[in-house]
Order: sequence, then C-alpha cells, then structure tokens
Amino acid sequence: MPGDMRPDFKSDLESLIPDAPLSRRGFVVTSLSAGFAAAAMPVQAQTMITTDMYGLEGGEVKVPVADGTVPAYHVMPSSGSGFPTILVVMEIFGVHEHIKDVCRRFAKLGYYAIAPELYARQGDPTKITEIPRILSEIVSKVPDKQVMSDLDACVAFAAKSGKANTDKLAITGFCWGGRIVWLYAAHNPKLKAGVAWYGPLARPANEMTPKHPVDLAAELKAPVLGLYGGADSGIPSDTIEKMRAALKANNKPSEIVLYPDTPHAFHADYRPSYRKQQAEDGWNKAVAWLKKHGAA
Repeated sequence: MPGDMRPDFKSDLESLIPDAPLSRRGFVVTSLSAGFAAAAMPVQAQTMITTDMYGLEGGEVKVPVADGTVPAYHVMPSSGSGFPTILVVMEIFGVHEHIKDVCRRFAKLGYYAIAPELYARQGDPTKITEIPRILSEIVSKVPDKQVMSDLDACVAFAAKSGKANTDKLAITGFCWGGRIVWLYAAHNPKLKAGVAWYGPLARPANEMTPKHPVDLAAELKAPVLGLYGGADSGIPSDTIEKMRAALKANNKPSEIVLYPDTPHAFHADYRPSYRKQQAEDGWNKAVAWLKKHGAA
C-alpha cells in the first residue's frame, strides 16, 4: 500500500514511542532558524551547493514527541507517494541551511527526507558564535535516549503523512549526527541502512552518552557505511581501527571508508573544510549503499 499505511501499521508506529514521557523540561527551540548557524560563518559561497525546490514540496513541520513537539524540516517529491524515508541528522550547528539542503538533495533522488531539531529542549545552537560554547552549553546536555525517541517519532510522523514508505527507512548524519547514525542502527530493528559522516566512534561514557558506536558494534541491526577523514584531528585513527575490528569480530556487514589526508567536515560545502573530490565520492558511495541495502 502506498505510504505503507496498512491497517496494522498504526500499532507498529505507536510501539516506537516510549510509554514513559521524557522529562518535561520545556522546549527552547520551537521553530527553525533561517540561513546558516552563527558559529559556521562566514559561508564559503564559491563552493556551497544550493539545491532548489523545483519538483519538490515541504518546509518546516512540528513533530509530536514524547513530551511535546519538536520543529523539523521535511521535503519530498511534489507528486506521488510511497517514497523511501531518510532521517537526516544535523551537525552540532542544528538544522540550519546546509542540513535543509541535504534534505532537498535526497528528495531530488525520490526520498521523503526529514531533519528534526534534536537540541530543541536544550538550546538553539544557531545563535551561538563559538563552537566550544555550543558543545558545553547545549550538546553536552542532550541525552542519547531523548535523541533515539525523537528520531522514532519522526519515523511515525513520516508514515502518518501518507507520503513516506517507512519500510524503506534510512538514516544519515554528519559529525555529531554521524555518531547518532551508529546508535540508531543499534536501536531501531526496522532500519534498512545508515551512512555516518565522520561521527565520533569511541569516547568516555557519561550519563548523557552511556555508550558509543564501538560499544554497540554487536548490536547493530542495520548496515552502516562510515565515511571518515584520515586527517580528522577530532577522531583518532586508532578509534577507527577499533571500530573496524569490532565490526569484523561481530560479523557485521558495515564498512568504513577512510579518505587519506582529509579533514573533518569534508562534506560541508559551505565551510573551508570542504573537499570536493572526497565529498562527491562519499555521496555517490552513500547513495549506492542505501540502494544496495533496500533503502531506496
């Protein structure tokens, strides 16, 4: 059935949302910002990719979650239904223009793409000018459990739209969102595939982030393609090798591609870190990966 709205699917969706509500701390962010995050400025206009809305429809929506609503950006082809679904997980900068553009790129390929503002309860990173402040004041306060629940809610929202086919469910994410891809692949058994762009793999555990990808290798329920830079100072090469070893030890079909002499955020075409060749190769690999594993 188009959109995968079969009669028994409603109960499947409800099972994604936890019975116990998350802490009712309120929502700081109730709508998405326009343009780019302050800490990501100035934008490198000469390399920035801009994807138009021709043949597409979408915009900002409110997604019901366990304790309220979070703003999200969604976009899809303007005609038809039953589109494969992809969750697009933001960088530390929140859902700003670059993440919205990535959603449009997937929509041009026939996807229903949705990017939720996953820091909505903790703060608005788009207004902060210093990256260390974003990390200390917002990112450090975001619990993984909350993120998994909000992503589940986006899947439910997509299915109820009547446009998306959540039987073909994928996820991709960048930096902070790259780590979340690995976690979600261990969380949701309905996921078909994921693509993690330079997401941290091994760090000290704490109350907010009790496990990291290397700890969850045995629990992966869907194959993940990891795309990493060999010159990424924030993700040591030994953690990449630990992850590769963990995947091999647990007979997981996930793969990691390491681009030599390539920095962090090499896909971010609006930043000086952008590397055109690696970004384009990674994108092509990502699209092929999703198709190979039934998420297209």
